[in-house]
Amino acid sequence: MPIPTVAIVGRPNVGKSTLFNRLVGKRLALVDDRPGVTRDRREGEAKLLGLEFRVIDTAGFEDEDPASLPGRMRQQTEAAVRDADAALFMIDAREGLTPLDEEIGRWLRAESTPVIVVANKAEAQAGESGTLDAYRLGLGDPVAISAEHGEGIADLFQALQPLVEREAVTDEDVAGEDGDPILKLAIVGRPNAGKSTLVNRMLGEERMITGPEAGITRDSISLEWEWEGRAVRLVDTAGLRKRAKVDDRLERLSAADARRAIDYAEVVVLLLDATRGLESQDLKIAAQVIEEGRALVIALNKWDVAEHASSLFNGVKAALAEGLAQLRDVPLLTVSAKTGKGIDMILKVAFDLREAWSRRVPTGELNRWFEAALEANPPPAPKGQRIKLRYITQVKNRPPTFVVFGNRTDEIPESYRRYLLNAMRRDLKFGPVPVRLDFRGRSNPFDRGHR
Repeated sequence: MPIPTVAIVGRPNVGKSTLFNRLVGKRLALVDDRPGVTRDRREGEAKLLGLEFRVIDTAGFEDEDPASLPGRMRQQTEAAVRDADAALFMIDAREGLTPLDEEIGRWLRAESTPVIVVANKAEAQAGESGTLDAYRLGLGDPVAISAEHGEGIADLFQALQPLVEREAVTDEDVAGEDGDPILKLAIVGRPNAGKSTLVNRMLGEERMITGPEAGITRDSISLEWEWEGRAVRLVDTAGLRKRAKVDDRLERLSAADARRAIDYAEVVVLLLDATRGLESQDLKIAAQVIEEGRALVIALNKWDVAEHASSLFNGVKAALAEGLAQLRDVPLLTVSAKTGKGIDMILKVAFDLREAWSRRVPTGELNRWFEAALEANPPPAPKGQRIKLRYITQVKNRPPTFVVFGNRTDEIPESYRRYLLNAMRRDLKFGPVPVRLDFRGRSNPFDRGHR
Protein backbone atom coordinates (compact mmCIF):
# COMPACT_ATOMS: atom_id res chain seq x y z
CA MET A 1 0.00 0.00 0.00
CA PRO A 2 1.52 3.38 -0.99
CA ILE A 3 2.45 5.82 1.76
CA PRO A 4 -0.27 8.49 2.32
CA THR A 5 0.40 12.00 1.04
CA VAL A 6 -0.50 15.27 2.79
CA ALA A 7 -0.30 18.65 1.04
CA ILE A 8 0.14 21.95 2.91
CA VAL A 9 -1.68 24.83 1.18
CA GLY A 10 -2.48 28.44 1.95
CA ARG A 11 -1.77 31.99 0.87
CA PRO A 12 1.81 33.30 0.96
CA ASN A 13 3.62 33.80 4.25
CA VAL A 14 1.30 31.97 6.62
CA GLY A 15 4.02 29.51 7.75
CA LYS A 16 3.62 26.53 5.42
CA SER A 17 7.35 25.92 5.05
CA THR A 18 7.88 26.25 8.80
CA LEU A 19 5.34 23.50 9.40
CA PHE A 20 6.89 21.42 6.61
CA ASN A 21 10.31 21.63 8.25
CA ARG A 22 8.87 20.67 11.64
CA LEU A 23 7.09 17.64 10.20
CA VAL A 24 10.14 16.32 8.33
CA GLY A 25 12.48 17.18 11.21
CA LYS A 26 14.90 19.07 8.96
CA ARG A 27 15.22 22.54 7.49
CA LEU A 28 14.59 21.36 3.95
CA ALA A 29 12.39 24.29 2.93
CA LEU A 30 13.62 27.86 2.85
CA VAL A 31 11.85 30.08 5.38
CA ASP A 32 11.72 33.85 5.15
CA ASP A 33 9.34 36.66 6.07
CA ARG A 34 9.04 37.62 2.40
CA PRO A 35 6.09 36.00 0.56
CA GLY A 36 6.70 33.78 -2.46
CA VAL A 37 9.90 32.03 -1.31
CA THR A 38 8.49 28.57 -2.13
CA ARG A 39 7.72 28.06 -5.82
CA ASP A 40 7.96 24.37 -6.65
CA ARG A 41 6.36 21.55 -4.73
CA ARG A 42 8.80 20.21 -2.13
CA GLU A 43 8.29 16.72 -0.69
CA GLY A 44 9.63 15.06 2.43
CA GLU A 45 9.07 12.04 4.67
CA ALA A 46 7.12 13.22 7.71
CA LYS A 47 6.73 11.72 11.16
CA LEU A 48 4.16 13.14 13.52
CA LEU A 49 4.04 11.36 16.90
CA GLY A 50 4.59 8.04 15.13
CA LEU A 51 2.28 8.84 12.19
CA GLU A 52 4.23 8.46 8.93
CA PHE A 53 3.29 10.09 5.63
CA ARG A 54 4.74 12.05 2.72
CA VAL A 55 4.24 15.79 3.13
CA ILE A 56 4.24 18.33 0.27
CA ASP A 57 5.07 22.01 0.77
CA THR A 58 3.35 24.09 -1.91
CA ALA A 59 3.73 27.60 -3.22
CA GLY A 60 1.59 30.36 -1.78
CA PHE A 61 -1.84 30.36 -3.42
CA GLU A 62 -2.34 33.60 -5.34
CA ASP A 63 -5.10 34.90 -7.62
CA GLU A 64 -3.09 35.60 -10.76
CA ASP A 65 -3.21 35.04 -14.53
CA PRO A 66 -2.59 31.29 -15.19
CA ALA A 67 0.12 32.23 -17.70
CA SER A 68 2.11 34.23 -15.13
CA LEU A 69 4.66 32.69 -12.76
CA PRO A 70 2.30 32.96 -9.73
CA GLY A 71 -0.47 31.49 -11.88
CA ARG A 72 1.68 28.51 -12.88
CA MET A 73 2.65 28.06 -9.21
CA ARG A 74 -1.04 27.97 -8.34
CA GLN A 75 -1.61 25.20 -10.88
CA GLN A 76 1.12 23.16 -9.17
CA THR A 77 -0.62 23.68 -5.82
CA GLU A 78 -3.98 22.59 -7.23
CA ALA A 79 -2.40 19.44 -8.69
CA ALA A 80 -0.73 18.63 -5.34
CA VAL A 81 -4.06 18.82 -3.51
CA ARG A 82 -5.88 16.64 -6.04
CA ASP A 83 -3.18 13.97 -5.77
CA ALA A 84 -3.03 14.07 -1.95
CA ASP A 85 -4.86 11.91 0.59
CA ALA A 86 -5.41 14.97 2.81
CA ALA A 87 -4.69 18.70 2.76
CA LEU A 88 -3.65 21.04 5.57
CA PHE A 89 -5.12 24.47 4.79
CA MET A 90 -3.03 26.94 6.76
CA ILE A 91 -4.19 30.43 7.76
CA ASP A 92 -2.56 33.12 9.90
CA ALA A 93 -4.57 33.14 13.15
CA ARG A 94 -3.20 36.53 14.17
CA GLU A 95 -4.38 38.20 10.98
CA GLY A 96 -7.70 36.35 10.79
CA LEU A 97 -9.42 35.39 7.55
CA THR A 98 -8.60 37.39 4.44
CA PRO A 99 -10.56 37.47 1.15
CA LEU A 100 -7.87 35.22 -0.37
CA ASP A 101 -8.30 32.71 2.49
CA GLU A 102 -12.02 32.63 1.74
CA GLU A 103 -11.34 32.10 -1.97
CA ILE A 104 -9.01 29.18 -1.16
CA GLY A 105 -11.70 27.78 1.16
CA ARG A 106 -14.28 27.87 -1.64
CA TRP A 107 -11.89 26.04 -3.95
CA LEU A 108 -11.08 23.38 -1.33
CA ARG A 109 -14.76 22.76 -0.57
CA ALA A 110 -15.26 21.92 -4.23
CA GLU A 111 -12.40 19.39 -4.19
CA SER A 112 -12.79 15.81 -2.98
CA THR A 113 -9.60 15.79 -0.87
CA PRO A 114 -10.29 15.87 2.91
CA VAL A 115 -9.16 19.18 4.44
CA ILE A 116 -7.98 20.19 7.91
CA VAL A 117 -7.86 23.92 8.64
CA VAL A 118 -4.67 24.80 10.52
CA ALA A 119 -4.67 28.15 12.32
CA ASN A 120 -0.96 28.96 12.62
CA LYS A 121 0.77 31.56 14.80
CA ALA A 122 -1.78 30.90 17.57
CA GLU A 123 0.72 30.86 20.43
CA ALA A 124 -0.67 32.04 23.77
CA GLN A 125 -4.01 33.82 23.08
CA ALA A 126 -2.81 35.89 20.15
CA GLY A 127 -4.70 33.90 17.55
CA GLU A 128 -7.92 33.07 19.42
CA SER A 129 -10.12 35.43 17.39
CA GLY A 130 -8.65 34.32 14.07
CA THR A 131 -9.07 30.65 15.00
CA LEU A 132 -12.77 31.19 15.69
CA ASP A 133 -13.11 33.08 12.41
CA ALA A 134 -11.86 29.97 10.60
CA TYR A 135 -15.17 28.22 11.27
CA ARG A 136 -16.66 30.48 8.58
CA LEU A 137 -14.71 28.49 6.00
CA GLY A 138 -17.11 25.57 6.46
CA LEU A 139 -14.27 23.04 6.55
CA GLY A 140 -14.63 21.67 10.05
CA ASP A 141 -12.95 22.42 13.36
CA PRO A 142 -9.74 24.44 12.93
CA VAL A 143 -6.60 23.20 14.69
CA ALA A 144 -4.70 25.97 16.46
CA ILE A 145 -0.91 25.55 16.31
CA SER A 146 2.37 27.41 16.37
CA ALA A 147 4.58 25.80 13.73
CA GLU A 148 7.55 27.83 14.95
CA HIS A 149 7.23 26.85 18.61
CA GLY A 150 5.73 23.36 18.18
CA GLU A 151 2.49 24.15 20.01
CA GLY A 152 -0.70 22.25 19.07
CA ILE A 153 1.15 19.36 17.41
CA ALA A 154 -0.79 16.76 19.43
CA ASP A 155 -4.08 18.32 18.26
CA LEU A 156 -2.86 18.22 14.68
CA PHE A 157 -1.99 14.54 15.10
CA GLN A 158 -5.51 13.74 16.34
CA ALA A 159 -7.10 15.54 13.39
CA LEU A 160 -4.77 14.01 10.79
CA GLN A 161 -4.60 10.43 12.07
CA PRO A 162 -8.04 9.23 10.84
CA LEU A 163 -7.38 10.69 7.38
CA VAL A 164 -3.91 9.23 6.98
CA GLU A 165 -4.79 5.84 8.48
CA ARG A 166 -8.30 5.57 7.03
CA GLU A 167 -9.23 2.49 5.04
CA ALA A 168 -8.13 2.92 1.43
CA VAL A 169 -11.00 3.26 -1.05
CA THR A 170 -10.90 0.41 -3.54
CA ASP A 171 -13.08 -0.74 -6.39
CA GLU A 172 -15.10 -2.86 -3.98
CA ASP A 173 -16.20 0.31 -2.18
CA VAL A 174 -18.06 1.51 -5.27
CA ALA A 175 -21.27 0.13 -6.74
CA GLY A 176 -20.99 -1.68 -10.05
CA GLU A 177 -23.71 0.08 -12.03
CA ASP A 178 -24.21 3.69 -10.94
CA GLY A 179 -20.96 4.51 -9.14
CA ASP A 180 -22.59 5.07 -5.72
CA PRO A 181 -20.26 4.63 -2.76
CA ILE A 182 -20.93 1.35 -1.03
CA LEU A 183 -23.67 1.54 1.62
CA LYS A 184 -22.36 0.37 4.99
CA LEU A 185 -25.42 -1.17 6.66
CA ALA A 186 -25.36 -2.81 10.10
CA ILE A 187 -28.16 -5.04 11.44
CA VAL A 188 -28.44 -4.86 15.24
CA GLY A 189 -30.91 -5.89 17.91
CA ARG A 190 -31.56 -8.12 20.87
CA PRO A 191 -30.71 -11.83 20.68
CA ASN A 192 -33.03 -13.95 18.55
CA ALA A 193 -34.69 -10.99 16.81
CA GLY A 194 -33.94 -12.65 13.47
CA LYS A 195 -30.90 -10.67 12.32
CA SER A 196 -29.04 -13.58 10.71
CA THR A 197 -32.25 -14.88 9.10
CA LEU A 198 -32.79 -11.42 7.60
CA VAL A 199 -29.24 -11.30 6.24
CA ASN A 200 -29.65 -14.77 4.71
CA ARG A 201 -32.89 -13.69 3.02
CA MET A 202 -31.17 -10.59 1.63
CA LEU A 203 -28.27 -12.63 0.25
CA GLY A 204 -30.52 -15.40 -1.06
CA GLU A 205 -28.41 -18.09 0.61
CA GLU A 206 -27.86 -19.66 4.01
CA ARG A 207 -24.72 -17.65 4.68
CA MET A 208 -25.29 -17.22 8.42
CA ILE A 209 -26.05 -19.98 10.92
CA THR A 210 -29.54 -19.56 12.35
CA GLY A 211 -31.66 -21.37 14.91
CA PRO A 212 -33.93 -20.90 17.93
CA GLU A 213 -31.00 -20.60 20.33
CA ALA A 214 -30.09 -17.03 21.25
CA GLY A 215 -26.49 -15.91 20.77
CA ILE A 216 -25.46 -18.09 17.80
CA THR A 217 -23.76 -15.11 16.11
CA ARG A 218 -20.70 -13.99 18.05
CA ASP A 219 -18.55 -11.98 15.63
CA SER A 220 -19.75 -9.08 13.52
CA ILE A 221 -19.73 -10.59 10.02
CA SER A 222 -19.24 -8.24 7.05
CA LEU A 223 -20.69 -9.38 3.72
CA GLU A 224 -20.67 -7.79 0.26
CA TRP A 225 -24.00 -7.65 -1.59
CA GLU A 226 -25.80 -5.78 -4.36
CA TRP A 227 -29.36 -4.50 -4.23
CA GLU A 228 -30.78 -3.37 -7.57
CA GLY A 229 -27.26 -2.78 -8.86
CA ARG A 230 -26.17 -0.75 -5.82
CA ALA A 231 -23.39 -2.04 -3.59
CA VAL A 232 -24.09 -2.81 0.07
CA ARG A 233 -21.78 -4.00 2.81
CA LEU A 234 -24.00 -5.88 5.26
CA VAL A 235 -22.82 -6.38 8.82
CA ASP A 236 -24.63 -8.99 10.93
CA THR A 237 -23.95 -8.50 14.63
CA ALA A 238 -24.28 -10.39 17.88
CA GLY A 239 -27.43 -9.81 19.91
CA LEU A 240 -27.19 -7.00 22.46
CA ARG A 241 -28.59 -7.85 25.89
CA LYS A 242 -28.78 -5.68 28.97
CA ARG A 243 -25.33 -5.21 30.47
CA ALA A 244 -26.49 -6.60 33.83
CA LYS A 245 -27.37 -9.91 32.16
CA VAL A 246 -24.04 -10.26 30.36
CA ASP A 247 -21.73 -12.26 32.59
CA ASP A 248 -19.88 -14.33 30.00
CA ARG A 249 -16.56 -12.88 28.80
CA LEU A 250 -17.12 -14.08 25.24
CA GLU A 251 -20.55 -12.44 25.13
CA ARG A 252 -19.06 -9.21 26.44
CA LEU A 253 -16.51 -9.28 23.60
CA SER A 254 -19.28 -10.01 21.10
CA ALA A 255 -21.31 -7.06 22.38
CA ALA A 256 -18.29 -4.77 22.10
CA ASP A 257 -17.77 -6.01 18.55
CA ALA A 258 -21.41 -5.17 17.72
CA ARG A 259 -20.97 -1.67 19.11
CA ARG A 260 -17.90 -1.17 16.92
CA ALA A 261 -20.01 -2.24 13.93
CA ILE A 262 -22.38 0.63 14.77
CA ASP A 263 -19.42 3.01 14.83
CA TYR A 264 -18.32 2.01 11.31
CA ALA A 265 -21.82 1.87 9.78
CA GLU A 266 -23.56 4.66 7.88
CA VAL A 267 -27.08 3.34 8.42
CA VAL A 268 -28.14 0.97 11.21
CA VAL A 269 -31.22 -1.25 11.09
CA LEU A 270 -32.52 -2.01 14.58
CA LEU A 271 -34.49 -5.24 14.25
CA LEU A 272 -37.31 -5.84 16.71
CA ASP A 273 -39.18 -9.07 17.34
CA ALA A 274 -42.84 -8.25 16.58
CA THR A 275 -43.97 -11.14 18.78
CA ARG A 276 -42.34 -9.43 21.78
CA GLY A 277 -42.93 -5.76 20.93
CA LEU A 278 -40.69 -2.91 22.03
CA GLU A 279 -38.58 -3.37 25.17
CA SER A 280 -36.37 -0.97 27.13
CA GLN A 281 -33.23 -2.60 25.73
CA ASP A 282 -34.41 -1.73 22.20
CA LEU A 283 -34.65 1.93 23.17
CA LYS A 284 -31.14 1.81 24.67
CA ILE A 285 -29.72 0.37 21.45
CA ALA A 286 -31.55 3.00 19.39
CA ALA A 287 -30.24 5.79 21.64
CA GLN A 288 -26.69 4.49 21.20
CA VAL A 289 -27.04 4.52 17.41
CA ILE A 290 -28.28 8.13 17.52
CA GLU A 291 -25.55 9.13 19.97
CA GLU A 292 -22.96 7.78 17.54
CA GLY A 293 -24.50 9.98 14.84
CA ARG A 294 -25.66 7.12 12.61
CA ALA A 295 -28.85 7.10 10.56
CA LEU A 296 -31.39 4.72 12.10
CA VAL A 297 -34.12 2.49 10.67
CA ILE A 298 -36.32 0.43 12.99
CA ALA A 299 -37.84 -2.74 11.53
CA LEU A 300 -40.48 -4.96 13.12
CA ASN A 301 -39.52 -8.50 12.13
CA LYS A 302 -41.73 -11.63 12.13
CA TRP A 303 -44.59 -9.48 10.88
CA ASP A 304 -46.05 -12.50 9.11
CA VAL A 305 -46.94 -14.04 12.48
CA ALA A 306 -47.66 -10.86 14.48
CA GLU A 307 -51.02 -10.69 16.25
CA HIS A 308 -53.18 -7.55 16.34
CA ALA A 309 -50.85 -5.96 13.79
CA SER A 310 -52.46 -2.52 13.60
CA SER A 311 -52.56 -1.87 17.34
CA LEU A 312 -49.05 -3.33 17.71
CA PHE A 313 -47.64 -1.00 15.08
CA ASN A 314 -49.33 2.08 16.55
CA GLY A 315 -48.23 1.13 20.06
CA VAL A 316 -44.57 0.74 19.04
CA LYS A 317 -44.71 4.01 17.10
CA ALA A 318 -46.09 5.88 20.13
CA ALA A 319 -43.48 4.32 22.43
CA LEU A 320 -40.70 5.35 20.06
CA ALA A 321 -42.00 8.92 19.90
CA GLU A 322 -41.84 9.09 23.69
CA GLY A 323 -38.65 7.09 24.23
CA LEU A 324 -36.61 8.68 21.41
CA ALA A 325 -37.63 12.30 21.88
CA GLN A 326 -34.16 13.43 20.73
CA LEU A 327 -34.93 12.33 17.14
CA ARG A 328 -38.41 12.47 15.69
CA ASP A 329 -39.96 10.36 12.95
CA VAL A 330 -37.38 7.57 12.88
CA PRO A 331 -38.60 5.26 10.07
CA LEU A 332 -40.60 2.33 11.46
CA LEU A 333 -41.01 -0.47 8.92
CA THR A 334 -42.41 -3.99 8.95
CA VAL A 335 -40.53 -6.97 7.57
CA SER A 336 -40.57 -10.73 7.48
CA ALA A 337 -37.10 -12.24 7.31
CA LYS A 338 -38.82 -15.57 6.70
CA THR A 339 -40.76 -14.52 3.57
CA GLY A 340 -38.64 -11.53 2.45
CA LYS A 341 -41.56 -9.10 2.52
CA GLY A 342 -40.47 -5.53 3.36
CA ILE A 343 -36.76 -5.98 2.59
CA ASP A 344 -36.83 -3.73 -0.49
CA MET A 345 -38.40 -0.94 1.55
CA ILE A 346 -35.64 -1.22 4.18
CA LEU A 347 -32.97 -0.79 1.50
CA LYS A 348 -34.77 2.09 -0.23
CA VAL A 349 -35.15 3.96 3.05
CA ALA A 350 -31.52 3.21 4.01
CA PHE A 351 -30.16 4.70 0.77
CA ASP A 352 -32.38 7.78 1.15
CA LEU A 353 -31.22 8.27 4.73
CA ARG A 354 -27.57 7.90 3.74
CA GLU A 355 -28.05 10.65 1.15
CA ALA A 356 -29.50 13.05 3.75
CA TRP A 357 -26.86 11.99 6.31
CA SER A 358 -24.09 12.86 3.82
CA ARG A 359 -25.56 16.17 2.66
CA ARG A 360 -23.62 19.43 2.82
CA VAL A 361 -25.81 22.53 2.61
CA PRO A 362 -24.55 25.27 0.23
CA THR A 363 -23.41 28.32 2.19
CA GLY A 364 -25.93 30.67 0.59
CA GLU A 365 -28.86 28.35 1.30
CA LEU A 366 -27.72 27.85 4.89
CA ASN A 367 -27.40 31.60 5.54
CA ARG A 368 -30.83 32.33 4.04
CA TRP A 369 -32.38 29.63 6.20
CA PHE A 370 -30.65 30.93 9.34
CA GLU A 371 -31.81 34.52 8.80
CA ALA A 372 -35.38 33.35 8.20
CA ALA A 373 -35.33 31.10 11.29
CA LEU A 374 -34.10 33.97 13.51
CA GLU A 375 -36.69 36.34 12.06
CA ALA A 376 -39.54 33.86 12.60
CA ASN A 377 -38.47 33.17 16.19
CA PRO A 378 -35.76 35.48 17.60
CA PRO A 379 -33.50 34.21 20.39
CA PRO A 380 -34.79 34.85 23.92
CA ALA A 381 -33.65 37.71 26.12
CA PRO A 382 -32.73 36.38 29.58
CA LYS A 383 -32.93 39.15 32.19
CA GLY A 384 -33.87 41.57 29.43
CA GLN A 385 -30.58 41.14 27.55
CA ARG A 386 -30.96 39.90 23.98
CA ILE A 387 -28.83 36.96 22.83
CA LYS A 388 -27.22 37.87 19.50
CA LEU A 389 -26.61 34.99 17.06
CA ARG A 390 -24.34 36.15 14.24
CA TYR A 391 -23.88 33.33 11.75
CA ILE A 392 -23.96 29.57 11.25
CA THR A 393 -21.57 27.25 9.43
CA GLN A 394 -21.60 23.55 8.61
CA VAL A 395 -18.36 22.10 9.90
CA LYS A 396 -18.87 18.54 8.63
CA ASN A 397 -21.33 16.02 7.29
CA ARG A 398 -21.86 12.32 8.03
CA PRO A 399 -23.56 13.26 10.35
CA PRO A 400 -24.47 16.88 9.49
CA THR A 401 -22.80 19.09 12.10
CA PHE A 402 -23.30 22.84 12.47
CA VAL A 403 -21.88 25.57 14.70
CA VAL A 404 -23.70 28.82 15.50
CA PHE A 405 -21.62 31.80 16.60
CA GLY A 406 -22.85 34.69 18.69
CA ASN A 407 -22.64 36.27 22.10
CA ARG A 408 -23.95 34.88 25.39
CA THR A 409 -24.50 31.55 23.66
CA ASP A 410 -24.08 29.71 26.98
CA GLU A 411 -27.46 31.16 28.02
CA ILE A 412 -29.42 29.69 25.08
CA PRO A 413 -32.17 27.45 26.50
CA GLU A 414 -32.56 23.88 25.26
CA SER A 415 -36.01 24.73 23.89
CA TYR A 416 -34.49 27.23 21.43
CA ARG A 417 -31.84 24.75 20.38
CA ARG A 418 -34.62 22.22 19.67
CA TYR A 419 -36.49 24.87 17.65
CA LEU A 420 -33.47 25.41 15.38
CA LEU A 421 -32.83 21.67 15.03
CA ASN A 422 -36.44 20.89 14.12
CA ALA A 423 -36.57 23.77 11.64
CA MET A 424 -33.29 22.62 10.12
CA ARG A 425 -34.53 19.05 9.66
CA ARG A 426 -37.76 20.31 8.11
CA ASP A 427 -36.50 23.14 5.90
CA LEU A 428 -33.11 21.74 4.85
CA LYS A 429 -34.44 18.25 4.09
CA PHE A 430 -32.47 16.30 6.70
CA GLY A 431 -35.53 14.48 7.94
CA PRO A 432 -34.96 11.80 10.61
CA VAL A 433 -31.15 11.72 10.57
CA PRO A 434 -29.05 12.88 13.54
CA VAL A 435 -28.09 16.55 13.19
CA ARG A 436 -25.61 18.07 15.60
CA LEU A 437 -25.81 21.74 16.54
CA ASP A 438 -23.32 23.52 18.78
CA PHE A 439 -23.11 27.12 19.93
CA ARG A 440 -19.91 29.05 20.42
CA GLY A 441 -19.27 32.58 21.57
CA ARG A 442 -16.26 34.82 21.40
CA SER A 443 -14.52 34.94 24.73
CA ASN A 444 -13.63 38.26 26.35
CA PRO A 445 -9.83 38.74 25.90
CA PHE A 446 -9.77 40.79 29.12
CA ASP A 447 -11.35 37.96 31.12
CA ARG A 448 -8.43 35.66 31.93
CA GLY A 449 -10.73 33.25 33.72
CA HIS A 450 -12.67 32.47 30.54
CA ARG A 451 -10.74 30.15 28.23
